[in-house]
Formats: sequence, structure tokens, C-alpha cells
Amino acid sequence: MSNLLRELSVDLGERSYPIFIGQGLLGNFDLSRFVAGSQVMIVTNETVAPLYLESAIACFPGKQVDTVLLPDGESFKDWQTLNRIFDGLLEHRHTRKTTLVALGGGVVGDMAGFAAACYQRGVPFIQIPTTLLSQVDSSVGGKTGINHPLGKNMIGAFHQPQAVLIDTRSLQTLPPREVSAGIAEVIKYGLIRDLDFLAWLEERVGDLVALKPDALAEAIYRSCVCKAEAVALDEREGGLRAILNLGHTFGHAIETFAGYGSWLHGEAVGTGMIMAAELSALEGMISQADCQRITRLILDAGLPGKPPTGMTADDFMNLMAVDKKNIDGQLRLVLLRALGDAVVTSEASPDNLALTLARFCGPQ
Repeated sequence: MSNLLRELSVDLGERSYPIFIGQGLLGNFDLSRFVAGSQVMIVTNETVAPLYLESAIACFPGKQVDTVLLPDGESFKDWQTLNRIFDGLLEHRHTRKTTLVALGGGVVGDMAGFAAACYQRGVPFIQIPTTLLSQVDSSVGGKTGINHPLGKNMIGAFHQPQAVLIDTRSLQTLPPREVSAGIAEVIKYGLIRDLDFLAWLEERVGDLVALKPDALAEAIYRSCVCKAEAVALDEREGGLRAILNLGHTFGHAIETFAGYGSWLHGEAVGTGMIMAAELSALEGMISQADCQRITRLILDAGLPGKPPTGMTADDFMNLMAVDKKNIDGQLRLVLLRALGDAVVTSEASPDNLALTLARFCGPQ
């Protein structure tokens, strides 16, 4: 039976939606009340389908449920794979009353959400994230999209879901790398907005790595609260919400350099946060002791602490030049004014940025 632990809401007026967090929800939680029409299209991938597709179908009693199966991996987050979703919708004659359901990690969620934003100029969708990273980050907030060879998530749309269903039991099937990648995004929330949560993470990071249910439920809930607050205040990332990208400018550059899927998103963000902390220290915002504290926590989560071998400072600068946060050719970075307090700035010293890159990339 299901064990509903927590419920919270993303407050967006008429477009507000609930997040349900519990253990054993898949197969035991009726989501049909969030489906206006009679049709449901579940989008999932080859890895997740054998584990959870049958249970997900059971969440929509009385509905026509069709499925689209995608290949698994960040390397397939592209136009060609996106078209498989449209093919499935059209082949099964889904109308503008259909509801798409994203069952999987961040790649599935981003692509199903983008397809929902585009199909017949916009249809509803529901998020059922099955990885820690997608549960605490990408499933909440309505950012959808695909990658381009020259930049990550450069093509997409804001499209909010009708509901988010988080079953913590799905995390028990995750490989250790995926668990660590999700913890990176959890750590981010402590660094940018919640110092008490950061201290809690320092005490319990081992429990998260070990997939202890009580620690996971608490970490997911507190992360979703932070994300929901930021989205409610700044839905389309015009200001405050951009702080959620701590470490992402460096991290996206790493992902693009390495080839999408070679490094997991959370692994790249973890390294990116260490680099952002180093630059914040050089800028005089945080102390070296704070920087070391951040690095220690990220490494304790099982994340890498250095960029890929062979990645140069020039590689970083060239790839960061196409980051979505940049305005009028100015590089904008998320830095830490203090632990628990982040800021988006285009005023970081070029010399300090160069020194940061030199320290992490080594001699060229």
C-alpha cells in the first residue's frame, strides 16, 4: 500500500499544482483526477519501463493509456528522439484533450514536457520522476527542452505540469552514480537558500548515499520546498530563480565538452559548484574554509571534484559563452555571497575567473 509522507504546492495562481512525496505511491495513487480528457500518453525509456510502467498505468484507471518508449541517455535528448513522442501521439490519434505523463529521469521529463508544450500548441502533462535528480529538480518548475550539439537545454519552453508524483521507492533501483548525481542538486539548495539544510546534509549525506528512506524523504521534501518557492517568485527565470543554476554554467560546459551522457548532469554540477565556490572565495565573498567545507561535502556525496582530463580553460570559456543566463555577450555566473546566500552576477573579475580555471584545468 502507499504511504503518503508529504504534500506541498507550487503556488502559481490558477496554474498551481501539487507535489506528492511518498513511499510506494506508484500503482497505488490515482492520478486520473488530473486528467481532463480520456487519453493519456506515458513517455518513458527502455530502462524504466520494465520496472515501473505497469505501476504507472495503474495510476490512471478508466483512461485510454498509450505509451512511447525512448532510448535511455542524455545523448538522445534531441529532435530525432523528440519526434518519437509526436509519432506516438499522432499514430494513436491523441487530441488536444490528451495528457502526457513523463515517467523517468530528467531527460524523459524534459522531453515529454517539451512535447506537451508543442503538441497541438500545448496539452497538459504530469511528472512521475524516478531518479533523485529529477525528483528534487527537473520535475518541478516547468522548464522543458532538448539539447543542441553547441549547447545544453538551448531549445525548449516553460510548461508547468498538472501534478508531480514522487515515489521514493523508485530510488532503490538507481545505480550509485545516479544517486550521487541527485545529491548534487540537493546540496545546491542548502548552498543557495537554506543554511540549516546544509548543516543537516553534512550530518546525513552518508544516509542519502545509502538510500535510507527517512533521510531521502526529508531531503526530497526540503529540496522541493526550496524549488517551489523560487519558481513561485520567478517562474520564467527573470531574476531570483537563476540562483538555482549554481554550478550549472561550469557544469553545462563540462557536459558539452565530454559529450552528453558521458558525465551525468549532477556529476558536472557537483564539480561546477566546487569551481563556483573557488571563484566566490577569490572574489572575497566566502572564506577558503567555506570553500573547503563545500568541497568536502560534494566529495562525500561520491561526486567528482575535477573537470574531465584534457579540458582546458579555453574550452570552458568558449562553451560558457553560449550559456542561457548570458545577456548581451556578458558572462553571468551564480556565486555565493555567503553559505546559504547566492547571487547572479556579471561582475566577477576576469582575472579571478582565469585563476579559477587555471587551478582546475592545470597547465595547458
